[in-house]
Amino acid sequence: MICFQSLQIHSPSSLRSSLDVATSNDKDFFIVRSTETTGGNVPKIYVPTNPRGAELLPPGIVVPESDLYLRRLWGEPSEDLKKKPKYLVAFTVGIDQMNNIDACLKKFSEDFQILLFHYDGRTTEWDQFEWSKNAIHVSVKKQTKWWYAKRFLHPDVVAPYEYIFIWDEDLGVEHFNAERYIELVKKHGLEISQPGLEPNNGLTWQMTKRRGDQEVHKRVTDEKPGWCSDPHLPPCAAFVEIMAPVFSREAWRCVWYMIQNDLVHGWGLDFALRRCVEPAHEKIGVVDSQWIIHKVIPSLGNQGKPEDGKAPWEGVRTRCKNEWSMFQNRLASADKAYLAQLGKG
Repeated sequence: MICFQSLQIHSPSSLRSSLDVATSNDKDFFIVRSTETTGGNVPKIYVPTNPRGAELLPPGIVVPESDLYLRRLWGEPSEDLKKKPKYLVAFTVGIDQMNNIDACLKKFSEDFQILLFHYDGRTTEWDQFEWSKNAIHVSVKKQTKWWYAKRFLHPDVVAPYEYIFIWDEDLGVEHFNAERYIELVKKHGLEISQPGLEPNNGLTWQMTKRRGDQEVHKRVTDEKPGWCSDPHLPPCAAFVEIMAPVFSREAWRCVWYMIQNDLVHGWGLDFALRRCVEPAHEKIGVVDSQWIIHKVIPSLGNQGKPEDGKAPWEGVRTRCKNEWSMFQNRLASADKAYLAQLGKG
């Protein structure tokens, strides 16, 4: 467990060490072996094409991307990983939904790196699950999944993963298989997607409702009157919700930059996802044959603070709605400023 003030990053016990392994010979080893201490000339280097901040380094030593692979503290680095996960699945969780998350993660194979964001600060209880031994646990109290995603899922950190699942904790997965889902996403060319939602549970938009007669759908025509003036635009096409999105790494690189640091609930982001893929009405869609149930458990809302006689969830809900308006205004202002810069405003 590594702690930074209120931040805790919990790794499997097999990777922990007291680091009490230093000996008096270590200093001599480093002095003898390091070329930086032998008085050798270091070449003058400036490479403007290196990543920002690394211009003074030779390109061969620059590592611009990272990963979330768990490594040992001993042995050869090349032998650390028996298998590299191809995909990443991240859940934002509290202890009350522990059994549901266990059921969810049993639907994901060893090809998936598991990452849990703990909004209640409780991580050790999860050690009872076998899969937890190879999971990464990040704990910061009373934060949302978009707060976590902005800070811990930088595109250069998750670059090794072909697809990134960023899911809520209250999803039923009895009819879902992650491997088959990936197959369908690739087959239909979806860069941003979500599983279809069981029609009678927690449904907000017709676009995300499961269609039982097809593998995937990318548009609908039966939304509320007035919503589908353009059949290629949200919420009737180029649209998924923020409860269970799945991003290709290319799409996520764009979406990450659109997440605002202070708008933690992500409201409004779903209507803007189309800006990150083209043509959006073909590359965003809902996978019907691998579907989920939204259980609508307001667990995060209970993390709010009661004020002025209102329940905790009411304050959270109010902020969600305010963030929707703020995001829309910021996006419109950014568009206007860009066009003005081009002389088209």
